[in-house]
Amino acid sequence: MTVLASKRLSSFSDLQRMREELLSLRVPSGRSIHVCIGPGCVAKGAPKLYDLFCAAVKQSQADVQVQAKAVGCHGLCASGPIVLVQPGDIFYQQVEEPDVAEIFRETVLGGRVVPRLLYQDPQTGKKFEAAEEIPFYKVQQRIVLSQNGRIDPTKITDYIAEGGYSALVKVLTPACAGASLPLRQQGMTPEEVIAEVEVAGLRGRGGGGFPTARKWRSCRQAEGAPKYVIGNGDEGDPGAFMDRAVMEGNPHSIIEGMLIGAYAIGSSQGYIYVRNEYPLSVERLKEAIEQAKQLGLVGQNVLGTSFSFDIRINRGGGAFVCGESTALMASLEGRTGEPRAKYVHTVESGLWGKPTNLNNVETWATVPHIINRGGKWFAGIGTEKSKGTKIFSLVGKIANSGLVEVPMGITLRRIIYEIGGGIRDGKKFKAVQTGGPSGGCIPAEHLDARVDYEELTKLGSMMGSGGLIVMDEDTCMVNVARYFTDFLLAESCGKCTPCREGLAQMRHILQGITKGDGQVGDIEKLNDLAEILSGTALCALGATAANPVLSTIRYFRDEYDAHILDRRCPAKECRGLFIYQIDAEACKGCGICLKNCPVDAITGERKSPHVIDQQKCTRCGTCWEKCPFTAVLKV
Repeated sequence: MTVLASKRLSSFSDLQRMREELLSLRVPSGRSIHVCIGPGCVAKGAPKLYDLFCAAVKQSQADVQVQAKAVGCHGLCASGPIVLVQPGDIFYQQVEEPDVAEIFRETVLGGRVVPRLLYQDPQTGKKFEAAEEIPFYKVQQRIVLSQNGRIDPTKITDYIAEGGYSALVKVLTPACAGASLPLRQQGMTPEEVIAEVEVAGLRGRGGGGFPTARKWRSCRQAEGAPKYVIGNGDEGDPGAFMDRAVMEGNPHSIIEGMLIGAYAIGSSQGYIYVRNEYPLSVERLKEAIEQAKQLGLVGQNVLGTSFSFDIRINRGGGAFVCGESTALMASLEGRTGEPRAKYVHTVESGLWGKPTNLNNVETWATVPHIINRGGKWFAGIGTEKSKGTKIFSLVGKIANSGLVEVPMGITLRRIIYEIGGGIRDGKKFKAVQTGGPSGGCIPAEHLDARVDYEELTKLGSMMGSGGLIVMDEDTCMVNVARYFTDFLLAESCGKCTPCREGLAQMRHILQGITKGDGQVGDIEKLNDLAEILSGTALCALGATAANPVLSTIRYFRDEYDAHILDRRCPAKECRGLFIYQIDAEACKGCGICLKNCPVDAITGERKSPHVIDQQKCTRCGTCWEKCPFTAVLKV
């Protein structure tokens, strides 16, 4: 923390003065290097790039002011590591260590672009200099992610300089300060804050989609004290990293949102529950809370007012079920993370039996934008019942995998083809699963469906927390259903019989089908089990667990029939339901498959076509993986 930000702020004017001083220190002619340290870029060596840029800045004798920043996830993970140079928003992709010196010399000091590192559209071949020109970003509407890639998440001064905590000031600031008229006690009453969120139409971003304002009002009106607010950062969906990107890239946006919510609800204590597998998220949040406390933005008498609010971090035990509100609260209390029946609402009796309001961290991070720009502005984005934007992790068989924020109501086609760049390797699109492991698989015939809560539910899927897993023609949909059933069974707490036993039976049937042991009547059994689960399971994990199965039966019944009736996997993914053969015309007789076969099932002379003995072959796929001439076929 800088000297400028080391003193406690005791008034609204102190915060404004700090912001003005921070902005005054910026040199218009200065240069800034932003290195993405999001999960994807970190995996590809971004921290080392950052260190190299910092060293280059220290060693530079340039007349201009230069700084290097480690910033949050920029979104286009497939092209990482990503480096942006300001001014100009010059976007460099797939940067490697040897490129650092060239970028620093040519762009930072010389003002010249390095063409070979620019993003190139895979379809048109066109290169783009600025990030906003790239189709991946052009279609998006980044609100919650607007500061990712701009601010250093470890420095509260960066957040404040970019307007951070101004929404909190708007809520708490006396309306007539400096005037001769009588002062109000605050800028907005708690009910006015809730009303603004209600006008915005904000719904929970964690999966349930419950109206946020209704939950806040119910908690405020509930009898009992103290009241608690919780930020849910227990993101456990396979392939999902939306919450992680917000916690690690802009933790202060979550804190500011929780401060505003706590004021509206009447709470003085908050918790952020973070997945145990996210140590960097925990570190970023702890650091942000400590910085906010030092400045008087968190703790007793926030900004010199009578409002007090403290936040603590709790790490989850790695259980997927703890993403469910009542299981999460049980875990916070030190008990086993098991859900309870919902006839008693947590807003009335939640953490330690007290009124508790829980929202996903993305929901909290959205609140400051609504307060600053107004509920009507937010409600003007999206559809009639699904307002604003939503962050999705776009993964799977997609060209541009990464993190995207789009307006509600955008079609799946636009996300997959305009933002995602289409399917990799020229393959055909087959399905996209939305909503995580409890979501459904939506086929190509519904690619023009709108992405909103109602439309996705109608199609047999759900919004969920925001995972989008794209599948191509080589994906077996029966195997997809089996995979997610396996995952949900492993993550079930086992408290209720329908979930514990129902999922076990579904997995048993699906395993049989994928192994070639399926029987006529299996699909009817799966439908019966799904009906029992959805109607009797204790929590949402069990109630929605059948979605992957039901949606794949609904849209890909022919694949189930092929597995059961023909003992054949059309996608050639289920081992035992297809065979490997060598194309005699394509085979060069190189002997690579013969040498690598673990069971000596391949014979043939050098420079002559080889043959696979089907009696010996175990369908391990080694020959298919090793053949350099694609002569081994799945049939």
